[in-house]
This record gives sequence, C-alpha cells and structure tokens, in this order.
Amino acid sequence: MKKPSPYLTFAGAIPFAACAFLLMIDVVTVPMLGSVVDILSAYGLVIASFMAGAHWGNHLSLADDNKWAIRLPLYSNIIALGLWLGFLILSASSFIWLLVIGFISLLVIDYNLHRAQIISHAYFKVRKYVTMIVVISLVVAALQL
Repeated sequence: MKKPSPYLTFAGAIPFAACAFLLMIDVVTVPMLGSVVDILSAYGLVIASFMAGAHWGNHLSLADDNKWAIRLPLYSNIIALGLWLGFLILSASSFIWLLVIGFISLLVIDYNLHRAQIISHAYFKVRKYVTMIVVISLVVAALQL
C-alpha cells in the first residue's frame, strides 16, 4: 500500500468507532462538539455522501455502453438524497439505522463494480473491511439509543 488512500480510509472509520464507544459508556456530549448522536449522524451523512460521490466519479470514466455508466449516477443520487432527507426528517435512532442500510448498499454497489472489474481488488478489500467496521459501529451506536 504505497498510496495514502487505504490508510485514510481506515482512519475515516475512527469517528464511527469512537462515537459507538462513547455511547456505550454513556457519554452523550463532547465538549465543543456537542451531542455524540449528532456528531455521528452528521459525520455518517458526510462520509456516505462522499462515497456516493466516488461512485458518481467512477461513471465518468466508463464507456457509454457500459451498464454502470447509467446505474452509478442514478444509484449515487438516490443514496445521497435519501440519506439527506432521512437526516432531516427521521429521529436520530432511525437515521443511524438508515446509515447502516446506506453503507451496506454502497458496499453492494462496490462488490458489483469489483465483479465487473471497474474497481480493483485491493480497493474493494479495503472498502469491505472499513464498511464492516462502520456498520458494526453504527449498529452498536443505534442499540444504545
């Protein structure tokens, strides 16, 4: 791993795990940052939107006749907008569960992109492990609410 992206990807999971841990030990606010649930929700929305945006970017390099050239921008918009609406209208607990669905959906898309040889095995491997950490952290956090 010569590029920094795998390390940054794993580092991006730290706030998810930290928020889950804080909720497990009944810490509900962090000085200067606020509610742990709000921190987790906002961070989850940003990261999921970022991942959906990566899918949008992938479609730009595909040939017009590739089925993913049409699917990726649609899926990425549905996921990003669905999560944004969920953030605005759902309770914190419900939104955390929606994030679980969102991150799993993003991983399923990446699995299919990996099978279609659009993304590398190394990238998919990192995504799989980080998504596992994120989803477990979100489930732990949701169960505390």
